[in-house]
Amino acid sequence: MPLGNKKNNDSDKNTYTLYFDGCSKGNPGKSGAGAVIYKNEVEIWSTSLYVNDKQTNNYAEYMGLIIGLEEAINQNISGLCVKGDSLLVIKQMKGDYKANSSNILSLYNKAQTLAKIIKNIEFYHVYRKDNKRADALSNDALIM
Repeated sequence: MPLGNKKNNDSDKNTYTLYFDGCSKGNPGKSGAGAVIYKNEVEIWSTSLYVNDKQTNNYAEYMGLIIGLEEAINQNISGLCVKGDSLLVIKQMKGDYKANSSNILSLYNKAQTLAKIIKNIEFYHVYRKDNKRADALSNDALIM
């Protein structure tokens, strides 16, 4: 079942935000993913991942989301604001769009499973200009 916005507990003193992104040069083509977690607006973790030589942008976007959610779970983060510039991924995670593509269905299911582990989670679409760090990380994966 898709996840809508769950409200964070107002008594939480720490605010955690995950930004994610993916890129594909050629779509499909060489692809990378990036994710960064902030605690109270201070970067506490980030990573880049080379995804594949011939993968789509949507696939890479989901990989960025998954690696970020996995780290949030590893850090026992119970309240998380997730932001990405892929309107498709955000709308699918919120249940506004169905995930029908065979290419991303397994990734969608994995992301949903991971998101359900986090007690309070919200998904927001942001514009690329507001997702610069994750965008840079996804592109860095292509040159590593």
